[in-house]
Amino acid sequence: MSTAKAKTKKPDAQRQRSASKASEILNGQKATSQPVKKSKSREWIEALIFAGIAAFILRSFVIEAYRIPTGSMEDTLLAGDFLLVNKFIYGAVVPFIDYRLPGFKEVEQGDIVVFKYPRDKDVNYIKRCVATAGKTIEIKDRKVFVDGAEFALPPEGKFLSTQPMPAGQAEMNIFPLYSSFNKDNFGPLHIPKKGEKITLTPENFQTYKFVLEYEGHTASIMGRQVYVDGKPTNEYEIKQDYYFMMGDNRDNSLDSRYWGFVPHSHIVGSALIIYWSWDPDMSFFQLWDKLASIRWTRIGRLVH
Repeated sequence: MSTAKAKTKKPDAQRQRSASKASEILNGQKATSQPVKKSKSREWIEALIFAGIAAFILRSFVIEAYRIPTGSMEDTLLAGDFLLVNKFIYGAVVPFIDYRLPGFKEVEQGDIVVFKYPRDKDVNYIKRCVATAGKTIEIKDRKVFVDGAEFALPPEGKFLSTQPMPAGQAEMNIFPLYSSFNKDNFGPLHIPKKGEKITLTPENFQTYKFVLEYEGHTASIMGRQVYVDGKPTNEYEIKQDYYFMMGDNRDNSLDSRYWGFVPHSHIVGSALIIYWSWDPDMSFFQLWDKLASIRWTRIGRLVH
């Protein structure tokens, strides 16, 4: 009898010891923490994701690289210059929602600004701001005047032709449509400013038509009556600031003289520094000639 009882008690004791050990492990009394090793492929994927997010944040809010494709800013900027553009100085735009963060300064006269082309937001332009919101611009025989004060041609700016176009000789595609302005004799023209109330007339309809459209309205004219969103309107309050931009190569620049004002919502950033420069017309198939075309003296030059 005693032998039988001993055999029945032994499994019970083993089960108790096993249950005690399991309880200790669950309670962390004897568990040893061993970090799970990540595979190399996972580490690479995580590093790439982190780098992609960091690059997206920097590109969206801090700084972005741009290439100069044309000669409209010669000789301040040359085709083939590669720039870094400061995007936070005027307030970066949050992607996808078009909300602009607070900036450190406003666009000022003389700034070299990257902005979205007003007629196509998918295209970026770079020009010099020659007149800010609320100012009046006038060009007389190539000389630019803002509120009556001359804004001199920048030191590296230039003209290609020897003689200006005479005043009163209308130029094709000049702004505003149907005016008698040309690239060398232009204005006077007032730059819209946020909060201003303007009177809409048949005479200034072409001047403000795109302003109304930039601010989300439709604009039309029938007879001598201007319509905004289908309603007869004689007065309108401007919702944002606008700027007048011109290229330093005055005879070879498609700028505000041809397509009008740049709205503040289209401002991207301020040109900061040239980090690379070479001849854009030189083919990569001519590698040694391409490398020989590097403009070493331009690399590291601050843009102003």
